[in-house]
Amino acid sequence: MSGLRDVVALGGPVVVILLVMSVLAMSVTIYKLWQFAASGVGRHKVLSEALAAWDAGDAAQAQARLSQSRSYLAPFIEAAIQTPTSQALSERLDAEAGLALAGLERGFRLLDTIAQLAPLLGLFGTVLGMIEAFQSLQTAGASVDPSLLAGGIWVALVTTAVGLAVAMPTSMILSWLESRTARERVFADKALRTALMQQDADRHRASQAKAHHA
Repeated sequence: MSGLRDVVALGGPVVVILLVMSVLAMSVTIYKLWQFAASGVGRHKVLSEALAAWDAGDAAQAQARLSQSRSYLAPFIEAAIQTPTSQALSERLDAEAGLALAGLERGFRLLDTIAQLAPLLGLFGTVLGMIEAFQSLQTAGASVDPSLLAGGIWVALVTTAVGLAVAMPTSMILSWLESRTARERVFADKALRTALMQQDADRHRASQAKAHHA
């Protein structure tokens, strides 16, 4: 804590703002990790087994596996399986799945803002520190002490270091979260298309069988 107080004292208000931003970034990260875990993001083994059973024509096994899935996509797949396929249903399921994915992306804008703004704030603090250092040199007049300039410069650079320390991990975390949601979007689209197309195929076969018997 004493080291943190020293950094705040050296960097001034800019460092305080950067520390607040780091706390916000950490809070959002923890929330997103909890949200992804609770929604079953990336854990679609049971759901994939249900889709494989449905694709193979085993509706009972597909329903049984769907009931065991914790994925947020399970209700959409179940609706696609149980409800007669139509263009309206397909569009509604796409919209609802898109809304669920948008919920997973909530908070990304804040992380992106922190990742972009933190280095700029750090640079701003450094510029202010350099101005103060050169003002001190001007006040000193002819009796300029080189250590005064060196001390002012390294103190000014503290804010840049803090800004980069906040921005770099935030940017890495954001990239990781975005890559996971991108994979989720691809999987969700594939899962819905599989469920809807298989139902169309079953209905087509049933109509052909009915026409043949007639």
